[in-house]
Amino acid sequence: MALKSTIYKAELQISDMDRHYYQSHPLTIARHPSETDERMMIRVLAFALNAGETLGFGKGLSDTDEPDLWQKDLTGAIDLWIEVGQPDDRAILKACGRSDKVIVYSYSSVSGIWWNQTGSRVERAKNLKVVNIDADASQALAALAQRSMQLQCTIQDGQVWLGANENMVLIEPQVIKDFA
Repeated sequence: MALKSTIYKAELQISDMDRHYYQSHPLTIARHPSETDERMMIRVLAFALNAGETLGFGKGLSDTDEPDLWQKDLTGAIDLWIEVGQPDDRAILKACGRSDKVIVYSYSSVSGIWWNQTGSRVERAKNLKVVNIDADASQALAALAQRSMQLQCTIQDGQVWLGANENMVLIEPQVIKDFA
């Protein structure tokens, strides 16, 4: 019998001074049985960094044809495709062909090794952005994971504070490759 996803609920308040975006989002997050708290919280961070009215969670780990997050226009065309982790170059290039913009949020201590192997093969993709999240920050985010969360996110000058009450985590996303 297949294991079912665990449902997490989060009320995410975003104050993004860099984009002038101030909104509260009630999130329902399906955590795949093989997904870690760390990966799930990086998905929440990716949501906060790209939040908008039409941004939503995809099937991610459950379906290789859907991203972790995506944003579609009114015609169903994909404006933004977001992957979390270290996808292979074929998956990245396929996503670049299907979407106007693709962002990969890489995390963990092996991100540098992954990028050294993958970077040269995806360098030609002009609609690709790759962002690395420091392993210490991603592990600190994992510690925030609860089935029901009240999260605040403040983004200013490229720095992100994400957490609840006095338990805030500082994240400084490092852009490895930006859109051309």
